[in-house]
Amino acid sequence: MEPIIVIVGPTGVGKTKLSIELAKKLNAEVINGDSVAIYKRLDIGSAKPTKEEQQQAPHHLIDIKEVTEEYSVYDYQQDTRKKIEEITKKNKRVIIVGGTGLYIKAALYNYIFTKGTIHNSYDNLTNEEILEEIKKYNPKTTVHKNNRKRLIRLLNKYKNKEPITNQKDECLYPIKVIGLTAPRDIVYDRINKRVEKMLEEGLLEEVVSLKEEYQNSRVLNTAIGYKEFKDYFEQEKKLEEVIEQIKLDSRHYAKRQYTFFKHQFPTTWYNVDFSNFENTIEEIYKDIKKEAN
Repeated sequence: MEPIIVIVGPTGVGKTKLSIELAKKLNAEVINGDSVAIYKRLDIGSAKPTKEEQQQAPHHLIDIKEVTEEYSVYDYQQDTRKKIEEITKKNKRVIIVGGTGLYIKAALYNYIFTKGTIHNSYDNLTNEEILEEIKKYNPKTTVHKNNRKRLIRLLNKYKNKEPITNQKDECLYPIKVIGLTAPRDIVYDRINKRVEKMLEEGLLEEVVSLKEEYQNSRVLNTAIGYKEFKDYFEQEKKLEEVIEQIKLDSRHYAKRQYTFFKHQFPTTWYNVDFSNFENTIEEIYKDIKKEAN
């Protein structure tokens, strides 16, 4: 089996364009690796590939759920592994593209989940508070309070009633992980401009059309680009404040993405040439072909 190509990085660095161009060159199909693009009607705020972009190469796991339906990391794991099998049986390569690190890792690595598995980041809790929650399940836990990543993973395991093991991460497939990056100030500037472009393309109208769904939708209340509008609907924040909050949340998320992909995957990072993106595509394509020989 040829390595699965995984394209990661923050919003606005060209992941979608790269995935489509590589899919054309490598006879590949694209699997969405973003937890929000899975949902119908979340088009602008999720920055999912447009219908025109999706027509340029086969795409999977986009628009498969309604916003009021639940979809867990377990569901993504099962669906992605099934798609990998289907695509490789057609003698085509697989490209996974997106920024939801846990979803992608769960699909490719020996993570054990059960149906109904949820994943919370516990952004509203301090390390000490997460540790106290863990101690309700296991008062003798030895996990250190400064190891936030492990604290979060352990608490999720307890809440999901998953087996607590010391099993090391093992990748189940050959993979090549491509990370797109740029100097931090440029990335942040592109994120800010991307949010402004979303507003121009009709983000407010998209969110207003979903207003009645907020009370029954977990994704609308947790996804960046959507959750911030709750205060706007309740007239607690002006639109300008909401937009600034989305920019801030997106920048913070990009920082977390970098940390995750640097430490959780064998990622090869490429500095994006925004003045001529074709140069970046060609550099990465040559590296893929070189490794194949």
